[in-house]
This record gives sequence, C-alpha cells and structure tokens, in this order.
Amino acid sequence: MYPATEKRFIKTNRITIFVLFLVITAGGIVRSTGSGMGCPDWPKCFNRIIPPTDVSQLPEGYEEHYIEGRAKKNQRFAKIVAFFGYPEMADRIRHDESILHHEEFNAAKTWTEYINRLVGVIVGFCLLFSAIFSFTYWKSKPSIVWWSVLNLVVVIIQAWLGSIVVSTNLMPWIITVHMLLALVIVAISIYTFYLATTMRNKSILINHRFDLLKGIALFLLTLTVIQVVYGTGVREAIDHLNDEGVSRQEWVSRLGSSYEIHRVLAYVSLGTTVVLFFLVKNKFSSLTLQSKYAWTVLILVGIQMMSGIILARFNVPAVAQTMHLVVASLFFGALYYLMLLMTKLKR
Repeated sequence: MYPATEKRFIKTNRITIFVLFLVITAGGIVRSTGSGMGCPDWPKCFNRIIPPTDVSQLPEGYEEHYIEGRAKKNQRFAKIVAFFGYPEMADRIRHDESILHHEEFNAAKTWTEYINRLVGVIVGFCLLFSAIFSFTYWKSKPSIVWWSVLNLVVVIIQAWLGSIVVSTNLMPWIITVHMLLALVIVAISIYTFYLATTMRNKSILINHRFDLLKGIALFLLTLTVIQVVYGTGVREAIDHLNDEGVSRQEWVSRLGSSYEIHRVLAYVSLGTTVVLFFLVKNKFSSLTLQSKYAWTVLILVGIQMMSGIILARFNVPAVAQTMHLVVASLFFGALYYLMLLMTKLKR
C-alpha cells in the first residue's frame, strides 16, 4: 500500500514518537529524584563527555567556574525575556541569587541527568531523520515536509531551553515552558504520522461530521495543558516545603490553591473522558481505531487518577510523581490522535 520511501518515514516517525515519550519519562525521573542540577553545565557534564563517578574526578575550582558561566548565560537570557515584554521577570532573573546556588556533587544524580540528556540526543537524531525522510512527500503532501522541518527547529529551541533550565537552577516557569514545548513536539510528530498514514489509507477516517466529539476532545486537550501548568505549580510548592524542612507527611495539607484547582480539574477531566468514551463507542465499531483509542484514553485517565490518589494518600512518593507526569503526556498524545481521527473523509 505504501511505497518504500513512505514506509521509511512512517517507521521513523513512529520510533520518534516512542522515543519522545522516553524523554518525558527520563525528565520525570530527573524531576522526581531532584537530579535536575546533577550536571552544572550544558551540553557537557562537568565539562566531560562522560561524567565523573567520584568527587575526586571533578575539575579543580569547578564551582566558581560554572557559577560564573551560568550567571553570564542568565544575563543574556534576561535580555531576551525583556525584549519580549517581561521586564519584571527579566529583572528577577538578573538579581535572584538563589538561581546561582551550587549543589553538592552526587554521582547518582549526575548520571540520572546525564542519561536524560543522552535520550534527548537520540530524539534529536530521530527528528533529524524524520525531517530528511519527509522530503519523499515534497510533491504529494508538502505539509508533511514543512511540519517535520518545523519540528526539528522546535527541538533545537527545546535543547537551548534545556540549557536555560540548568543555568537558572530549575526556575519553575522555565520548567513549565520546557514541558509544554515537549508536548508541542509530540503533537507535531503525531500530526505528521497521521498525515502520512491517512494519505493512502483513508479507511481509518470517518464518513460523517462529528463536531461534538471533536469539540469534547479539544476541550480535554486544553484542560490537559492547563493541568500541566497547575501540576508544575504543585511541584514548585512541594520543592519550597522540602527546602523549608517541612516533613513529607505535611506536604499535601500545605500545598494551597494550586493543588485544589489541580484536583478539581482532574475530576472534570475524568468525567469528560467518560462522556467522550461512551459517545465514541456509540458511533464507532469496536474494531475501528477511534474505538481503540477511546479505550486507551479511558484507561490512561484511570491510571492518572490512581497515581494522583497515591500521591495524595501516601505522601507524594517519587515513583508516583514520575508515573503521574508520564501518563499525563501519554493521555495528551492518545487524545490528540483520537481528535485527529475524528476528521471527516475528503472525497
């Protein structure tokens, strides 16, 4: 059905999507274990391609050297922030001494962050090959080429933003933007996969317009993005409580409004997902992709709710934190693809 060159692009794109979720998983592990500053510089780690495993291997006077380098990078970044109309935020970046705080060397955290970066490099190559292979559609479906090349540009921006995350000592709003940009990259990869697979196999598309279903899916996608933002706020509150020496047993009770809004929106997401599931099951055969992805979305939101309950009832265990983030990204991806599958067949 598909020519060899198109099969190559589709296969590469599918692998890219898989590796993207691996990157998100690795990032979740880094965040939940507090390993974000395991490497104080970027893109190398302690100015080495292979990071140290013992404190004796650290460069002499590395603390002052890296703090000075991060300060200079932050000054440049503050100019960019001010240029886009956020002078107060830029001023905070320039004068907040806490973002230059040095963290003691920890081999486990260093290698956790290093592995995260290695997976990021792999996804960069995957997106590069996807962009190269997409040129097979230059005449038949040029939009695939444009989106694939754009995704390569976005991942370069994401890599630069990752260096800013390090230089600003994990500033919360930058982590939020970093996560949202990761979802953008996932969405573009899924969209190019959808365009490539439906170009020759239109049988997976629907025959009638179901604007209600597509609208509900879009509402859920928007809600998921909002949840990510509030989830980052919850995580920031946990970090503050941990820094203040508050016991883990008291974290949930002292999280404040961000947590309450996050929890309420979670129940809204659950209810909306159930409604969407039954509407899709009512319209489509159980053998269709639409039905299968409706099941996937329902299962994922169930797992997400369970991980949220575990976080709340068992004092925010690190494993559940990672699961919560990864399942949220999988939910976003599956829901986005389901929304695309609601597109009417063009005759």
